[in-house]
Amino acid sequence: MRFLSAPPPYDLTYSDVFLAPARSGVTSRLDVSLAPDDGTGATLPIVAANMNSVTGPRLAATLARRGGIAVLPQDLPHPELVEAVAWVKAQSPRWDSPFELGPDALAGDAQRVVTGGRDHGVVLVDDLGAVVGAVDAASITAAAPETALRDLALDGDVLLDAATGDPHAVFQALTDAGRSFAAVVEDGRLVGTTSPRSAVRQAVYSPALDAAGRLRVAAAIGINGDVAGRARELAELGVDVLVLDTAHGHQEGMLRALEAVAALDLGLPLVAGNVVTAEATRDLVRAGASIVKVGVGPGAMCTTRMMTAVGRPQFSAVLETADAAHQLGAHVWADGGVRYPRDVALALAAGASSVMIGSWFAGTIEAPGVLERGEDGALFKQSWGMASTKAVSARFGDRDPWDLARKQLFAEGISTSRILLDPLRPGLEDLLDTITTGVRSSFTYAGAADPVAFRERAVVGVQSAAGYEEGKPLPVGW
Repeated sequence: MRFLSAPPPYDLTYSDVFLAPARSGVTSRLDVSLAPDDGTGATLPIVAANMNSVTGPRLAATLARRGGIAVLPQDLPHPELVEAVAWVKAQSPRWDSPFELGPDALAGDAQRVVTGGRDHGVVLVDDLGAVVGAVDAASITAAAPETALRDLALDGDVLLDAATGDPHAVFQALTDAGRSFAAVVEDGRLVGTTSPRSAVRQAVYSPALDAAGRLRVAAAIGINGDVAGRARELAELGVDVLVLDTAHGHQEGMLRALEAVAALDLGLPLVAGNVVTAEATRDLVRAGASIVKVGVGPGAMCTTRMMTAVGRPQFSAVLETADAAHQLGAHVWADGGVRYPRDVALALAAGASSVMIGSWFAGTIEAPGVLERGEDGALFKQSWGMASTKAVSARFGDRDPWDLARKQLFAEGISTSRILLDPLRPGLEDLLDTITTGVRSSFTYAGAADPVAFRERAVVGVQSAAGYEEGKPLPVGW
């Protein structure tokens, strides 16, 4: 990456900069590869943050199916963590993970888990595992809560055989049958769901798969206690990427934890953070990190900068740390500060291999938690910061009350926030389509066919606040 003109003597956020178009020989967005070069096995440079309100097994499977990686939170109770990893690994790499309900479920039950158009929905499954119906989300949304889902089930055959051919054949089979949503079965067993849009996505995205052909998933661990033991256990469970995570990554405790895990030689990418300087990056890489997580304070749920004045504008943080990491053969993930697809492209231009997204994904049907409806009728999910009082209480709830009270006293971050679901993009994949469309276009404007070429060819300029506002579409008509 190079600056269009001399960079200013102060740090920059994503909003402070823009990408300038360059001579390009890349003629189509579909000719672009977005696969990161960080050794994670991902085919999409998108990572779901290890936040309890963001990443659960359903979101992890959905993201991996389209090529990204999700990080399960470090304070997930052990039985839930074991179950989550197993569930992700059991999901189909091809078919969407189904929302299942019993045959006697009501529309109100479904309205708490799914919404959107006719390419989303629920499958009714009896006690023996047989599919007895499928209902699309549009029908669910329009129904009274007390309506029996059986009465909304699609007429006729709602099953698609898993042996159906390539994505085009699936698309054709559904459109010929006039179906926008269908259950997929193999030998009479439900293996997933699909839709015409999902079939198109199969042809555009490539799943992130492990050596056994299963979906990839990452997991976070803290830096205290038996870190090596937890890392070994996660590797044995089948976790594909380990993330050592703490708010202040440039500390002796992190370096000791990294060295202990690196000494196990588990053969997995080892991520550590968070930091914002070249010095910190070099220290973490030399201690064993293959990927450094970058970002202090830019997250939507984070109050660190306002509480402590600690942090750094994210574009400059990524630019400096990525350069330091690349010199040592390592990589960085840009964690936080992403509001629009442009920000993802700018992070990649600055040198990030992947971009971590939190709150943006919290408002999707795949995120943990149930759908709630506000007084104005808008659907939302709850979200909270991972250093907030709510998160601290969940992480240390088994501690002595006095010890817990002391930890709560020093909590930071927002404990509760309503993340509205976009009615036009209620699913994670809807957001991925939006993000990757923008990023692919960024690559073509730069004349780059892959992330490495994009980092080399990107030209970045600095703009005023008025320049940033000029780039936004008008919210009203002329």
